[in-house]
Amino acid sequence: MPASAGAPPVTDGKPDTLTLVQRRRKQFVFGSGLLLLLVLLFTESIWPSAGWQHETCEMFGYGLILACIAGRTWCSLYIGGRKKKLLVDEGPYSISRNPLYLFSMLGGAGVGLQAGNVTTGLIFGLFVFAVFSVVIVQEEAFLKSRFPAEFAAYAGKVPRWGPRLSGWHSAAEILVQPRFVITTFRDALWFVAAIPLMEGIELAQEAGWLPVLLQIP
Repeated sequence: MPASAGAPPVTDGKPDTLTLVQRRRKQFVFGSGLLLLLVLLFTESIWPSAGWQHETCEMFGYGLILACIAGRTWCSLYIGGRKKKLLVDEGPYSISRNPLYLFSMLGGAGVGLQAGNVTTGLIFGLFVFAVFSVVIVQEEAFLKSRFPAEFAAYAGKVPRWGPRLSGWHSAAEILVQPRFVITTFRDALWFVAAIPLMEGIELAQEAGWLPVLLQIP
């Protein structure tokens, strides 16, 4: 079981602020994602699709996307169903206060790299970082109010992003809630959808169906 298991559950009738934060975050990401996609339709890499630079970006992006899916699923083993009830500080949460978001940032960079250039990878990674930085501030405000002493001690030894590997610790056994693990894994699969999407944009540009207005490295 995670540490702080004796913390009180959320039963005081306060508004579910974390759910509201996550809902707004998803709406913002969806809208911004459509805008970024619109820009990508008319942007291409300066490197040819068959060139080693282009292929290297794509392959590295594949690795980041796989790391994102595996990492987010791993995190859900520890925090699935507990985020509003307990202050989880074991496993990946013992080396980073937000490991799930850290893996999401890697996935965002991996998605951008599917365009075959470094610039898009950096933009997508930084975009995810910026979005979750705002979410983290709001979530930490909730945790501070819910677990004031425990969170202060936790934040004092575990970095917001990290990871600080020397802080790793985990119980020999944890209670896993499969529903949350499956949901997290399913949601992470959206990162994989970027692969055929980017390939489709690339093919459309090469066929002349989409005009290229900007080339980036």
